[in-house]
Amino acid sequence: MSMATFGRRKTFGSTSDVENMLSSTSGGDDDDNDDDSAFLPSVSKSVGRYNVLTFCVLPAKRSQRAANEIIMLQMSAQANVHQLRLHIWLRAKEKGFKSEIYNIVDPSSFDLLYKKEDDWYEIYDDYQILKTLDAVRYFHLHGQQQVTIYVNIPSKVTDVKDQLQTELTYLIGYDLSLTNGNRLNEISFTRRKLASARIVQLRNRDSKNYATEPWTSSIPLPKTMNPKNTDINFTVYYAGDNYTMKANLKDTPYVLLEHFFKKIAPNTILQHLEHDWVIKVYQREEYLIGERPLFQFIWIKHCLKTKQAILLSIIPMPSFQEDEVPKDDWPLIDDYTGLANTHEDLMLEGRDVNEIQMISLWDCRRKFRVKLLGIDIPKLPSKAPQNVYVDASILHGTNVLSSVQSNPMTFTDEVLWNAWLQFDILLQNLPSASRLAFTVIGTNSDATKAVDFNKGKSKTLYFVNLLLIDHRSLLCQGEHVLHMWPYPEQEEDLFTYEVDKMSSKTNPDVENAMAISVVLESYSFPVVLPQSLSSPSNSVFSLPPCCSQEAISSSTFFTNQELLRRFREESAQYGATLPKFLSKVKWGDPNAIQDICWLLNQWKVTDLDISIALELLSINFADKQVRNLSIKRLEKLHNEELMRYLLQLVQALKAEPYHDSMLARFLIKRALQSKRIGHFFFWYLRSEITCSPYFRERFAAILEAYLLGCGKAMLSAFRKQVQLVDSLHKVATEIKKLIPEKSDLPANAALKLQEMLQNADIPQEFLVPYDPRIKAGKLVVERCKVMASKKKPLWLEFTCGDLDGPPAPHVGIIFKHGDDLRQDMLVLQTLIIMDSIWQENSLDLNLIPYGCISTGYNIGMIEIAQDAVTIAAVQRNQGGNTGAFKNDALFEWIKSKCELEEKYYQAMERFVTSCAGYCVATYVLGIGDRHNDNIMITEQGNLFHIDFGHILGNTKRFLGVNRERVPFVLTPDFLYVMGRVNKKSSLYFQRFKDICIQAYLNLRAHSNLLITLFSLMRLTGIPELSCGDDIQYLKEALQVGKEEESARQHFLHQISICENQGWTVQANWWIHMFIGIKQA
Repeated sequence: MSMATFGRRKTFGSTSDVENMLSSTSGGDDDDNDDDSAFLPSVSKSVGRYNVLTFCVLPAKRSQRAANEIIMLQMSAQANVHQLRLHIWLRAKEKGFKSEIYNIVDPSSFDLLYKKEDDWYEIYDDYQILKTLDAVRYFHLHGQQQVTIYVNIPSKVTDVKDQLQTELTYLIGYDLSLTNGNRLNEISFTRRKLASARIVQLRNRDSKNYATEPWTSSIPLPKTMNPKNTDINFTVYYAGDNYTMKANLKDTPYVLLEHFFKKIAPNTILQHLEHDWVIKVYQREEYLIGERPLFQFIWIKHCLKTKQAILLSIIPMPSFQEDEVPKDDWPLIDDYTGLANTHEDLMLEGRDVNEIQMISLWDCRRKFRVKLLGIDIPKLPSKAPQNVYVDASILHGTNVLSSVQSNPMTFTDEVLWNAWLQFDILLQNLPSASRLAFTVIGTNSDATKAVDFNKGKSKTLYFVNLLLIDHRSLLCQGEHVLHMWPYPEQEEDLFTYEVDKMSSKTNPDVENAMAISVVLESYSFPVVLPQSLSSPSNSVFSLPPCCSQEAISSSTFFTNQELLRRFREESAQYGATLPKFLSKVKWGDPNAIQDICWLLNQWKVTDLDISIALELLSINFADKQVRNLSIKRLEKLHNEELMRYLLQLVQALKAEPYHDSMLARFLIKRALQSKRIGHFFFWYLRSEITCSPYFRERFAAILEAYLLGCGKAMLSAFRKQVQLVDSLHKVATEIKKLIPEKSDLPANAALKLQEMLQNADIPQEFLVPYDPRIKAGKLVVERCKVMASKKKPLWLEFTCGDLDGPPAPHVGIIFKHGDDLRQDMLVLQTLIIMDSIWQENSLDLNLIPYGCISTGYNIGMIEIAQDAVTIAAVQRNQGGNTGAFKNDALFEWIKSKCELEEKYYQAMERFVTSCAGYCVATYVLGIGDRHNDNIMITEQGNLFHIDFGHILGNTKRFLGVNRERVPFVLTPDFLYVMGRVNKKSSLYFQRFKDICIQAYLNLRAHSNLLITLFSLMRLTGIPELSCGDDIQYLKEALQVGKEEESARQHFLHQISICENQGWTVQANWWIHMFIGIKQA
């Protein structure tokens, strides 16, 4: 069968057409008249001996004549599903069946189904070999020699389905129906496969845990927070009344429930309390449930830390019906779908040519080549180079397996080469996930002379990729017209080029895009990359898709279990070097891949450090077994741990060679188990859909799979949040039209905003996107204003969504338009990780990682910190515009807020620890632009930083001069608070230095994790995290490779620099206060 026929559906008009199709094999044309036998082993003309499979075919909806509509078929085990369809059609014609279901051959018009226990499964891939079908495996495992399948006409699209798809399109921000077409294309294939994975996962979901999942932390309480008496007072709201009671922090929520009901109803027999009632944090969407002690619940920890009253409510257990999911009419697709046969089953030697359905790629022994026909573009670029040539490379991840260039030609709107480009790699050595990358490069060199490709006088113009081994393990064949992406001209678009150029998506702007026409060699049959060399036996059953035959057969190398155990122990010692070792593997060598596959299958995942597991998901590694090892390690993480890395894991989806991956399935699975993870998974994906056209379809398909299983309550919550974001985006856009970025705010700016907000379609209540535990209510229009900074963000205040009980503070949100908040998200996420590292080392540095989330392209939301002011406001309050030079301004302000001596000493402790924490954190992360309007302090003395627009040493400059001359902010007024005046000794300052050193050394012990997290975020295209130099800053700041004492002295030196140069910071702060944008 030629590739042209293989890729299309065909409707046959007569029985003779079908008969011809069943009995013939078509030959492929080759421009050079090459004989396939030049690279294939000899094919015997004698009839081979094959397994025969028996099928019993029934219509799914049986008529009165159903008894006469049964079809019995015997098929070769090496036939494919498409031939099975044709035989069904032919047999129905022979028997004169009148049922309409037998009149159609088009796969999109009828399905082949089989029943497995209580579930219906679809035989989906028309060109899968019958022997590898799960249906065959299933029936034979149950001792049935006959495979029963059903022919079914799919149900039509109903209004309900159409409405659901419309809602999904709105929530996703992309219409996946635009990708509908060939059911075997990668997006359609992925949507169906992910749907099956979702349905299976939903059956295993714990409804109670999903509805009431608690937010907990296993990190022990810091010594400073450990109360001497573990009995704590609580206020409990129940049935309109409130009760004060005591409970022990080591008690579980159930014990608290039991004590409460015994108190209010002492004579009542208590049964099934945990099934009927649940403890909820008052005025928050947060539950206390499960077997953990109370002190491990995040909200309890927060209240203890901030000396805040603990308010709880006891409510009836929420109805699980709110989490019901829309009915999925798609039958399941098993994991064997699309699975290739083994090489032993596909090999040509000794096989009759008429019985061949597929060719094994490992039988193809010639070098890979491609014919470059030419390029054409509707309109040449304005500054077109004189000549162009095409660079063609075979890549595996970032590894170049082979590369070749065409001759240069004069650049016109149509350039023709019509020449073969031959690569120095055999077809049989092409690994899975290998792709053919085309780059059109401009040069002004003379086209008649040979181009020196290494001189650097050329310019990349366009690029595009073609997967050589597709999502069904088939080798790409035939002619292709690929619409190319233009090389980024804008600096901000260049930052994602390294990952964007890995995408296999072509440019959707077909009318204006550069097109490249190429021809890959065509063969008489589909060429497939086998799943393994051979099956464990000669049975008709295939290996499971997650299992590698090489790994199974090679594991017999260690027949002695003691030797295998010792090997694993030795391997664990070298886990840190695994990425470096794998980067040296020759991925074009099948033997090397087989050895690596065996090695990874023997690796004990619990011995793999999480930083190494994350590194294996980078763009450097495309091999499925390598990436799956990482997923096995990630599966061991609890939800609280997974949340720390979720931002990077979503980015790592870009590095997956195919849309359907173990990483995608793992993230969907965990999101469907946890509303907490699911909430952020939704926003991380949706933000990328708007930001990344190269991976938009992939993220949309993954997000669709999640949304179809998250439940009605989550869908409703997301709908309100998207409505809010869309409405605020429109308002922010209109405000920026009225008030340009670099202008001062007019006096009526707030009134203009409030007028627009009155007419905006803002929901009456919603869960806050950066923290789904907070429910916001109505907009308090009169408290809203336009902020004075460059991007003109909106200051918005909402009432608390829960109106019962005492008044709650407003929910404050800053809506920003014009900045990529993913950089702020990265810094805040890193602060959370740093805080967890420190707390695990009994160091509480009082960090305040406030809420922040990107909700789209350069738009997002930031939490307004309660009861906090900027250092600039403190200085203005104490000394006007010259307050920046008033060293005692901050000290006097703190003192004024602490009337009691005990509160003053607590505030001093908070100030010293928080100042130390942020000094270390901002130094390691290279956070710049630290003026006095983006450092804040609470009334309890807690210092914290906001607005992370400059990181990794990318400091702010004025007229080309670096304004920042200190490694971090430690100004004379900060030192004054600690008693460090004129460098005299101070107990507080000594404690500050000791804390800094301990915190810095703790971070150094986790250097690899921090470096890996930032390396993965290079996939986002964040401007200040786009090259190796940015990662190098992090390594130098952490003194990677240096002795501990050297690192200690290094940081002490940084403190000394800050002391000596603190006046420069004060001068910058004074300038900022003096010439800052006028505020309304």
